[in-house]
Amino acid sequence: MSRRLRPTAAAGALTTTEVDILIAAQRQGPIRLSDLASFAGLNPTMLSRLIPKLEAAGLVRRLRDTADRRVCRINATQKGSRLLERIRSERNDALSRHLHGLGGSERDALARALPILEELAERLRPSSPPATSGRS
Repeated sequence: MSRRLRPTAAAGALTTTEVDILIAAQRQGPIRLSDLASFAGLNPTMLSRLIPKLEAAGLVRRLRDTADRRVCRINATQKGSRLLERIRSERNDALSRHLHGLGGSERDALARALPILEELAERLRPSSPPATSGRS
C-alpha cells in the first residue's frame, strides 16, 4: 500500500529513494551521513550521489560539526519540509478517496485492525541512530 501511495505530483522528478532520504533528514536531522545511510537503508556511496541533487534543489543542507570538522550532518530545509507536507497531503487525499470506496463492514474491520498494524509498524521501525549523531 505504501508503494502505491508514493508517486505524487508534488514529488515531481524526485525518486522514491530521494523522498525517503528527505523524510529521514526531516525526522532525524540534523543527522550524520553514515546514520542517514543506515536509517534509509542505503550504502554511503549511493547516498553521496543523491545528497548533492537534493542540496542543489534546496531541499536539504549540509551542516559541519563544530566539534569534528570531518563530520557532515544533513537537515531538511524549510523548502524540503514544505515539499514533504504537500507530498503527505496528496498521499492522505488518495488514501481517503479509496477508504471512502470501501463498504461499511470493510471500514469497521480496518478500524479494528489499526491498533495491531500500528504496533507492528513500531516494531518494524529502524532503531534510532546512535547518541553520537547529535540529534536534539
